[in-house]
Amino acid sequence: MYAVGIDVSKGKSTISIITTEGEIIEEPFEINHNQEGFDILLSKIKNIKKEEIKFLMEATGHYHLPILNSLIEKDYFVCVENALVIKKYCDMDLRKVKNDRKDSLKLASYCSDKWFKLRKFELSDKTREQLQFLSRQYCQYTKIKTSLKIQLTNMIDKTFPGIKKIIDEENRYDLLLDIYEKYSYPSLVLEKSKEEFVDEINNMAKKYRHKVGKAIGENIYTKAPTVITSCPYNESLQLSINSCILLLRDTIKVTNDIIAKMDELAMQLKEFDTVNNMKGVGPKTRARLIAEIGDIRRFKNANCLIAFCGIDAPSYQSGNFNSTNRHISKRGNKYLRKVGYEITKSIKSCRPKTDNAVYLFMLRKEAEGKNKTAAKIAGLNKFLRIYYARVKALYN
Repeated sequence: MYAVGIDVSKGKSTISIITTEGEIIEEPFEINHNQEGFDILLSKIKNIKKEEIKFLMEATGHYHLPILNSLIEKDYFVCVENALVIKKYCDMDLRKVKNDRKDSLKLASYCSDKWFKLRKFELSDKTREQLQFLSRQYCQYTKIKTSLKIQLTNMIDKTFPGIKKIIDEENRYDLLLDIYEKYSYPSLVLEKSKEEFVDEINNMAKKYRHKVGKAIGENIYTKAPTVITSCPYNESLQLSINSCILLLRDTIKVTNDIIAKMDELAMQLKEFDTVNNMKGVGPKTRARLIAEIGDIRRFKNANCLIAFCGIDAPSYQSGNFNSTNRHISKRGNKYLRKVGYEITKSIKSCRPKTDNAVYLFMLRKEAEGKNKTAAKIAGLNKFLRIYYARVKALYN
């Protein structure tokens, strides 16, 4: 039997081949992630039967995908192991040596030692693969959107403090952008008569079907003479404001488009209707939740899903000592934790009138003395168990 360790880096990999007895068959060699490099690897193993060889590599974001897909197409056994597991295995050595050649040999040794415990990597179906890709893109653009919103808020506080509260930016953010882009400074408001200004704001509000345009316009015009700004108005300031608003509008459009496409893909899956009907799951979380959990059939039970999310609290016991106050592991899918927390936060803020198991569970935990965050994490644990039971039933 032969174990192949592949140490992946950007655009290339270092590979070692050993027997399960530890004999080095092929000294570490380097290949590029192209057809020529893959052909070199195949030439090294051409005399070995496919059932007698296993490949092992670390999960490295997307760098390992070219060689992984190439090996799977040739029907080889490939295991993609968690990087932390490999690190713990390598830490057993007393002498710490870190280079690509040594790492590939350590990966091959791990493959040999765990030969019968390795799990073959299986590609997910194309729909779930696209969903997960879009989910990660959504998270990246959300970070950019949040950063731009903070930047815009800082500029508003300097040039026109109080305008966000008048417009109620939480529910009318598009209207806020339109008004602030044109009237970013109190003096610009006062250049017009009250009637002209109120009519213009009312017309802006009508675009978004808001019926409070006149009230908003009157309140802004009344407040403008009393505002104290912390920086003078100039062309550079207006350029910064316009640029920030332009980027913010584009980012909001992109995130909305991604969510719409994710919904379109998620509707093709069996669990979409079931997940959509779960309390707390909304238009911006349903597809992301399905994307991050993936195929429910890969989890043996609900505890595996909890561990995958990283909200499990592993036991810690030694002799007569048994810890009862453990923190969550946070060793899991951080994107799933984020969308899950959004769902429990939504459940808590909505206060559902009907009996909701997750909501009642969070209330019980708060009554026991847990802080609100800990109660929401406990609620997420409950929610994922319900999700597992309902969705798993669809595939039985």
